[in-house]
Amino acid sequence: MAREIVVTSQGGDAYDMEIKGHVVRVDQPERAGGTDTGPSPTDLWVASLGGCVAYYAGKYLREHDLPTDVTVRTRYKVALGPTRVSRIEVDVEAPQLPEEQRPAFDEEIRHCLVHNSLHEPPAVEITTLTEQVATSA
Repeated sequence: MAREIVVTSQGGDAYDMEIKGHVVRVDQPERAGGTDTGPSPTDLWVASLGGCVAYYAGKYLREHDLPTDVTVRTRYKVALGPTRVSRIEVDVEAPQLPEEQRPAFDEEIRHCLVHNSLHEPPAVEITTLTEQVATSA
């Protein structure tokens, strides 16, 4: 079953995204003409990768009765022609992870849905819907 997220304009470059009963605002930074009332969609997209990796890291640590003290840092670079994210770096800090468990931990965090979707991109179909305005003759 497909999941639906509804995005609605809030004026200017701000949009509210309704996600499973939660509302997340995205906007553009002031230097790009927005009002910076939320992260940019690109920042949020990269952050979702970090959040997904953190989830899988925490899951592994819990399942192995290890402290869930984990921090994930993401950085990205933008390229032009076409404008896109050209590189994402993800650092996972798990200071109490025993070295002998690192290979299994690294494999587990690579099972992240967002990470896998970047390596096997989904088909994306964008459709423009318009309402016909009735004109009186």
